[in-house]
Amino acid sequence: MVDERDTDTISRQQDAAPAVIAPRRRTLLTGSLAAGAALAGTASALARVQPAAAGAAPQDPHSLRSDSAEQTLNGAPVPEPPAEKTAGPIRPGRGSSLVGKVAVVTGAARGIGRAIAVEMAANGADVVAIDIAGPVSPASNAVPATQAELDETMRQIAAFGRKGEAIRADIRDIAALRRAADRVEQHFGKIDIVVANAAIQRWMPLLDMQDSDWHDVIDNNLNGTANTIRAFAPKMVAQKKGRIIVLSSMQGKHGTKDAASYSASKWGILGLMKSAALELGQHNITVNAVIPGLVDTALTLYEKRLSESIAETGRTPPANPTPQQAWDMRAPTVALKIGWLQPDDISPAAVFLASDAAAMVTGAEYEVTGGDSAKDI
Repeated sequence: MVDERDTDTISRQQDAAPAVIAPRRRTLLTGSLAAGAALAGTASALARVQPAAAGAAPQDPHSLRSDSAEQTLNGAPVPEPPAEKTAGPIRPGRGSSLVGKVAVVTGAARGIGRAIAVEMAANGADVVAIDIAGPVSPASNAVPATQAELDETMRQIAAFGRKGEAIRADIRDIAALRRAADRVEQHFGKIDIVVANAAIQRWMPLLDMQDSDWHDVIDNNLNGTANTIRAFAPKMVAQKKGRIIVLSSMQGKHGTKDAASYSASKWGILGLMKSAALELGQHNITVNAVIPGLVDTALTLYEKRLSESIAETGRTPPANPTPQQAWDMRAPTVALKIGWLQPDDISPAAVFLASDAAAMVTGAEYEVTGGDSAKDI
């Protein structure tokens, strides 16, 4: 554990012995690797039946190009991108394997941040988990994350045999993030993937807000995401490659009654993402957004959020709604008939965006909503 408020204390988990993960979670996290292994034989078989051009170099039996014929137009060759500017060739696991990668995830103590950190470890990455692991602001309806939760994230990363490091830091403090970036580079040698996930949420009518209800949410969510990019992207620029993934929300795609500061912050993150993609593309760095729908996390499971989730369906919420009541009223309005998603439903999208297969994906929004996306433009 590294606490930016006590930089003399550093503890790292390297090659820790695998621990026991709940069977359901292990199945979810390792499914993409298992699928890749199952496809390996298929790819080998495909490679064996591809006709080889006269004098051509031997083909990798585990990868192939779906169209390797020389392309011309009126006798003139058609340009193709260099190897570092393409996601090809096809090979098993290229959309999920993160072997040899180093990932940094903010807000990693629990919820979506933990799921992404552990999913990346399950798919081969070493992972640095950053979290304040304590109170952020009175302008947060959720119970603060704890040191114990951050420790659990590290245990789950170690369970997949990956190296891990935990850093306690506040994403509003860009100097602390820059120190963290230096430390990660020093300890791991590089930074391949950065996931800016940390966020807070405030439910308060706009005209009833205290200044902190607006400023603290914007400062943490939008400014904190910008700080994360500004602190870690220079390391990627120097190595001429990187993946940056930011977390927005479906509340960043439309207005949200009684949560204007959160909605505005998540709208702003989309503009930030697209602008960063334009600026950083020249350095072979991709920048994309994952947009979750309603997810079962600490930002969801409290009475105010349950009431609002019911009200969003056009129905009047009962007094003190239970989670079951909220689920039952909301599920019929969602295409896949679920009340909300699980964090483990979101993390595979982040792994894809961090993978080699997403080399040509940048400035994009990936919605994982269970069907809420079908109701928006």
